[in-house]
Amino acid sequence: MTTIHQEDFIASVADALQYISYYHPLDFIKALGKAYEREQSPAARDAIAQILTNSRMSAQGHRPICQDTGIVVAFVKVGMDVRWDATMGVGDMINEGVRRAYADPDNVLRASVVADPAGARKNTRDNTPAVIHYEIVPGDKVEVTVAAKGGGSENKSKFTILNPSDSLVDWVLKTVPTMGAGWCPPGMLGIGLGGTAEKAMLLAKEALMEPIDIHDLQARGASNRVEELRLELFEKVNALGIGAQGLGGLTTVLDIKIKDYPTHAAGLPVAMIPNCAATRHIHFTLDGSGPAVLTPPNLDEWPKVEWQPAADSRRVNLDTVTREEIARFQPGETLLLSGKLLTGRDAAHKRIADMLARGESLPVDFTNRFIYYVGPVDPVRDEVMGPAGPTTATRMDKFTDMMLEKTGLIGMIGKAERGPVAIESIKRHKAVYLMAVGGAAYLVSKAIKASRVLAFADLGMEAIYEFTVQDMPVTVAVDTSGTSVHETGPAEWRVKIGKIPVIKS
Repeated sequence: MTTIHQEDFIASVADALQYISYYHPLDFIKALGKAYEREQSPAARDAIAQILTNSRMSAQGHRPICQDTGIVVAFVKVGMDVRWDATMGVGDMINEGVRRAYADPDNVLRASVVADPAGARKNTRDNTPAVIHYEIVPGDKVEVTVAAKGGGSENKSKFTILNPSDSLVDWVLKTVPTMGAGWCPPGMLGIGLGGTAEKAMLLAKEALMEPIDIHDLQARGASNRVEELRLELFEKVNALGIGAQGLGGLTTVLDIKIKDYPTHAAGLPVAMIPNCAATRHIHFTLDGSGPAVLTPPNLDEWPKVEWQPAADSRRVNLDTVTREEIARFQPGETLLLSGKLLTGRDAAHKRIADMLARGESLPVDFTNRFIYYVGPVDPVRDEVMGPAGPTTATRMDKFTDMMLEKTGLIGMIGKAERGPVAIESIKRHKAVYLMAVGGAAYLVSKAIKASRVLAFADLGMEAIYEFTVQDMPVTVAVDTSGTSVHETGPAEWRVKIGKIPVIKS
């Protein structure tokens, strides 16, 4: 009988979470490298280059790939012959591992978990508790898969119950475009089929833990119905032309994973959960011999890609920028921002709205300023700021008209598309929306040369900061006339892909 010691288990969970914060799975990186090689869309190719460059930088610097270091999900298989030398329950041990990992002084991770989700939504400060799934299995070992699931991709999860005669393929092709780009493609889609509602969702999440192997499957051909579905969906989803970051291009998904389970004859439960460009998960086994040994990957296997801004990129001084200047920005154009940049996201916008409703003065002057939708990671060592990539801009859509009309704001920066209400407001107020690449948080942080909190310090990572940036790369996503590249780009590439012979990677 194997004895698993409490400290070994806790240390293994903590080490695994640190590991996945800065090491992409190698299968993901290789698949992304292939996508970069074959990408023909300049905007998408640039975005993938930023993600690949960011990945190598994070692996070298041991800092998070993405500022959203996720909510922890653990799949635990406990052998029936295992004995525990522990005073804590398994869940408590996992949460202690989470606590240690997220507070590690050498690589502080962002605490994103809030308690009382329908009420005060108070941050737990240590990213606990994890979401844990248990299975009791034969054997004398403990197998653990841990993942850090970002909110941008998790928020795009979908579920339905189809009729037995309905087409799964049709549902997926109708649903994926409604997910927008907030899940930071290119990534993976995990699909769960069958069981019951909750079983289908669990199957979809489990599917995302599997290695990327679609290119091997293409080479050998399908041997069952699930593999046939994977191949069909992989080709047809990519033919939608959504592309990297939703900018339009050849690759929207790097793989589609499907797990199924017997279900009731009356229906077909279907769940679909995306994994983003910051895919993070690892599997380890404990056999009683000590904590898990996690071997660092060989960085020589990373694609030889080093992003550099285009020579013709427009440089913008945020300290002197005017409405007349932003009116000249072109949709899809690359900008390099320098100067002072404000930050703020959900909680800050809600507080601003409440203050304005009460007739109170704001603690920050937004006149002719740009705001960056970000919740950064705390700095360590000699950093000015930790990884600071964009959050999904659509969550701020309901505040956009208020900000543009009442504060004097002229520009916003985030990731993914804006909705029609926000775009109409941007057009009416002659403002602009710029897009930073989701999944390039460490790369973006290197452009931040100074940082200070201006307001709402109690909100932690959601406080209003003032960053001083130098050559921060962004793309003009919605110009002053309301043209959105998240609409024009995919539309253009759907047409182009339809004229390209069947694409094989």
